[in-house]
Amino acid sequence: MDKLTWEKVAEVQGRLDADLVESYLEANGVDVELVQEALGRSIIPVMIDGLGRVQVFVPKEKVKEARELLKNFTDAAILE
Repeated sequence: MDKLTWEKVAEVQGRLDADLVESYLEANGVDVELVQEALGRSIIPVMIDGLGRVQVFVPKEKVKEARELLKNFTDAAILE
């Protein structure tokens, strides 16, 4: 992922919530890259001290569209 062409639009707690956000955005035509601390993806997911946090990145040219979509996301309570 090239940091110059992608921008963070959300951060969620846990991979399951991140996968939901990713699926929603991709279904609406927005590419997504998820970034998570390696320990948070272990066999037994770690959800303490921010280790379970997953950052959601989209291409810079899709940031506005992604943010609008996330406003309408039905389970917006998972977004921080």
